[in-house]
Amino acid sequence: MRCSLIICTYMRPQSVLQLLQSVHRQTLHPDEIIIVDGSTNRETEQLLQENQFENLRYFLVSQNFRGLTKQRNFGIDRTSNGTDVVCFLDDDVILKKDYFEQLLCTYQEYPEALGVGGFIIDDTQYDFVGYDYQSNNNEFFFDGWKRKDSSRFVLRKKLGLDSDCSPGFSPLFSHGRSVSFLPPSGKIYESEQLMGGVSSFKKTLFDRIQFSTYFEGYGLYEDTDFSIRAAQIGKLYLNTNAKLYHYHAVSGRPNQYQYGKMVVRNGWYVWRTKNPKPFFDAKIKWHSITILLTLIRFSNIFTTSKRKEAFTEAIGRTVGWWSLLIREPK
Repeated sequence: MRCSLIICTYMRPQSVLQLLQSVHRQTLHPDEIIIVDGSTNRETEQLLQENQFENLRYFLVSQNFRGLTKQRNFGIDRTSNGTDVVCFLDDDVILKKDYFEQLLCTYQEYPEALGVGGFIIDDTQYDFVGYDYQSNNNEFFFDGWKRKDSSRFVLRKKLGLDSDCSPGFSPLFSHGRSVSFLPPSGKIYESEQLMGGVSSFKKTLFDRIQFSTYFEGYGLYEDTDFSIRAAQIGKLYLNTNAKLYHYHAVSGRPNQYQYGKMVVRNGWYVWRTKNPKPFFDAKIKWHSITILLTLIRFSNIFTTSKRKEAFTEAIGRTVGWWSLLIREPK
């Protein structure tokens, strides 16, 4: 299968270079690499001129095409005609050597797949305890694996607000568990959601849908919106053997206040993408969880060292929630 890799970036020249070096070490290389740079300077362009990579095409876009979803759509339009699969990677990830090999073999094993996601390696401690294990409220258990659950999910369980779906699937009140809750089992799981920065889709899908330009700039949850719409057309999978690291570069991210607003408003938008006409109980649960998470963020002012960040994000979440009463996202 012919594979095109699209990397959208903004003001992260060193991160892009490290990513491309990990792509160069792959057991299976993409047929082309498209860099879509929304930076306001030419540092990334200069660095790529000093470090040449095979089959790479670079585009420095103007203000009209700046922003994650716009840059992705820009890159898709410039993929080669023979491309079968379009892969997306965040600019601050580093790949294991067989990432593309594992990712693309999933399409061979599941020919009906419209999209396949990769698996981010993190520091979460998972333990295989067997399929008959009885977990407690302080644990999350799935497919024979357990991990310590976060305090917010423990509290949601006590209040009857926990998700009733598998990781990667969204309940009718949204606020589900993302694919990051899938265990490192080496299996391939069906999913409704893929993380945009570690995803791939068959190119034919883009004849039917594109990334929504509702999500401006940083584009929080733009991947959830797109993959939910894709899952309404065909099947999506996540291969836990397609591994990579995500280093969450600080540069290019919004401030905590704007982030807090986006969490709520973009979260509402994605909820209505999945469930455009929710029943009353789904509405109550969505708003209850949103308020609960805001209160937890306020409490972090006293429980973490990053008090200013916790306070400004909590204020952003509060403003975002009240703004829904005045102007809902369209």
